[in-house]
Amino acid sequence: MNRETILKIVLVVVGVLFLAMAYPMIAFVRHEPALSMMMSVYATLGIFLLLAVRNPTAHRSLIAFTAWSSLAHAVLMGTQAERGMIARGELIGVVVLAVIGIVLLALRAPAPVPEPVLTR
Repeated sequence: MNRETILKIVLVVVGVLFLAMAYPMIAFVRHEPALSMMMSVYATLGIFLLLAVRNPTAHRSLIAFTAWSSLAHAVLMGTQAERGMIARGELIGVVVLAVIGIVLLALRAPAPVPEPVLTR
């Protein structure tokens, strides 16, 4: 399997995982409105990741955003868990988000090579 095929598989898995946030988003809307808002962003991102599967190279910035925002979220959650601001059980989410970020960065499509401009 080549890197692009693996990237497409990862995009589907992460896209479906993020899209699955739509259910808890609806369930938490009254009790945890801030959490519900955050899940709405992930559910939306999941839709766009699934659309990016067709042509990952054309969606490099979306994939990079997903990777870096997942890493940033993991760092913040890890810090909050360490300081006792959130439950230690949230460390599972830290690991999942860190893995998503690292894998997407490792598999990202290379930048397209611009064609040389011929001058006379």
